[in-house]
Amino acid sequence: MKTVIISGGTDGMGRETALRRLDRGDDVIVIGSNEAKGRALVDQVSNPNLRFLRADLSSVAEVERVVREVSDRHESVDALALFANRLNRRRVETADGLEATFALYYLSRYLLSHRLRPLLDASANPVIISVAGVGLTAGRIHWEDPQLTGKYGQVRAQLQAGRANDLLGVAFAEQCGGRARYVMYHPGFTRSGLDNAENPVTRGALKLLGRFFARPVAESVRPVVEWIDRPPAAPLTAVDRGRPVDPALRTLDSADAKRLAKYTETLV
Repeated sequence: MKTVIISGGTDGMGRETALRRLDRGDDVIVIGSNEAKGRALVDQVSNPNLRFLRADLSSVAEVERVVREVSDRHESVDALALFANRLNRRRVETADGLEATFALYYLSRYLLSHRLRPLLDASANPVIISVAGVGLTAGRIHWEDPQLTGKYGQVRAQLQAGRANDLLGVAFAEQCGGRARYVMYHPGFTRSGLDNAENPVTRGALKLLGRFFARPVAESVRPVVEWIDRPPAAPLTAVDRGRPVDPALRTLDSADAKRLAKYTETLV
């Protein structure tokens, strides 16, 4: 039995990963913001190895609470699978004064990776898997205005947070040491989370595209499920739709990774 934590685990790929790991007998902790979805999952599965933690991971205090609850109940964590993300048509500011996409999609992953590191180091073969868009080169970190106070756009925010997650993996592997292997994974367009768009028009368009072009969720999560059993040997692995990502890609720049880590430390 492994102890597996999944952020964004009540929908799509996160939910499918939870179900597949429960099938293998793991102890699975699913984190999600929607109480109804979390309870529905627990009731449907009816498995004592599944635990749902309701939390708004865009809040620093909520992430810290989750870490405390996990630490109180577990001596080690074998796998941390990071899926949580949400589309926001308009700029939303969290209670911490942060742009919500940045806070949820990137900062929660930073905090969970770093705060749970002692429990990961206590595992024999731990792995962190961040599901985002590694390998894509669109978008950048807006160093002059990372919280997008001057110019916000839904795509702009998503791309910036995606590139921030690329740099998070680089920085974690280079600076944090420890036992955990860090895997960055871009599954490609998947029939996952298509109901999360705030705009009904956007949601409808995504569903239509998903019907014809998206990969099935079960197919996209297959590598994630297997990495939990057999983490790669390298400190950092990046895979874009089944292909290794060139570590020399500009979006994986070590200097930018250090710069972002320093900026993030000032926030938390």
